[in-house]
Parts: sequence; structure tokens; C-alpha cells
Amino acid sequence: MTYALALPLQQAIYQHLSTDAALAAQVGTAIYDALPAGALPQTYVTLGPEDVQDRSDRSGAGARHLVEIAIHTDTAGFAGAKGIAATICDSLAAAQLTLSRGRLVGLWFDRAVANRTKSGGRRIALRFAARVEDG
Repeated sequence: MTYALALPLQQAIYQHLSTDAALAAQVGTAIYDALPAGALPQTYVTLGPEDVQDRSDRSGAGARHLVEIAIHTDTAGFAGAKGIAATICDSLAAAQLTLSRGRLVGLWFDRAVANRTKSGGRRIALRFAARVEDG
């Protein structure tokens, strides 16, 4: 197993989402790995937790990454957040991500969880499964 491809995978996903014109029309540059200091925008996207499992075989080291991408908004109703979630799903479904190390075998939508926050906003957590190979 290797966790060495976690950062290259995260960087590729972030780069892809940051340059997606449709997503930029919805959230601007508000796509974060770490939240910035100060006031947050009304709506933003975060790259979140991941769970990684070994998928090495005779051909070499590999892993399955379950990666969370979340949409946060302080607006009432789910419509806006669901529109952003759809844009992210469409963008990543069509993505040809190049990693700085290793290679992406595939990237698939796994699941989503939509919740109301205690402050009255909305949060949708999208989970994607990525299969990567090293070498």
C-alpha cells in the first residue's frame, strides 16, 4: 500500500475544480483545502476528509481513496447547493486528471449526504472513489 499518492490526487482534484468555468460561475474562487482566516463567503466548497485502502497487487502499489468534497452555504433551501453539487459531479465525471506522481485509474461518484446546519444553512458532502497506482 502507499499513501504517497494522496497529495498528488488532492492537488489534481483541486486544480481541476479551480479551473472549471461552470463552478467558478457559482462559487468564484471559494474552493478551499483549509479555510481562510476571517469571514467566509456565503457559499464555498471544501476538500475534506479521505479514507484510503490498499489496492496493491502483483503489478505494484495502489490504493482506493474515498475523497469528500463539501458544499457549504448559509442560504435557506437546498436548490443552490444541489446545483453546485451537480456541477462538481459533472466536472469530475468528465475529468482527465494528471497526477504529479502515479496515475489515476478511475474516479467515480460514490455517495452524497445533504444536511441542514445548526445555523440554518445547508451542507452537501459528496464522496468520490478514486483508484490510483504508483509507478
